[in-house]
Amino acid sequence: MIRYALKCDQTQGFEAWFGSSADYDDQAARGLVECPFCGSNRVEKAVMAPAVGGARRADPASDMAVRMQTVMMAAAREVRAHVEANFDYVGDAFAREARDIHEGRSEKREIYGEATPAEVKKLKEDGVPVSALPDAPPDPSKVN
Repeated sequence: MIRYALKCDQTQGFEAWFGSSADYDDQAARGLVECPFCGSNRVEKAVMAPAVGGARRADPASDMAVRMQTVMMAAAREVRAHVEANFDYVGDAFAREARDIHEGRSEKREIYGEATPAEVKKLKEDGVPVSALPDAPPDPSKVN
């Protein structure tokens, strides 16, 4: 696994883990790496200090980061569970259905589904309110 410091075209910084540098390159080239804050898929590597081994000392900032990550992952799980329980899944018809609802051609209801980055960009440009649903984080009891 490799951790990258990344930033989007809106200058928001975040970190992400990849199986290898080739995995990052492949996913970034296909527009699959998105900013978790704004959804932009125009992402690039940011300057990052290398991890240097040595004596382990308790790092309060690191402890806080772990606690924050735990809270954020739990929140992402809750959001996803709420959407899956209360919204209609429309599969790969999401872009068309979202546009139809927005323009009054379909009944107003909450939906979720699949869309390409290009479809999402076009929906946003046209004023259709869309947001990325967070991926389901791994179950903490199943992570090593």
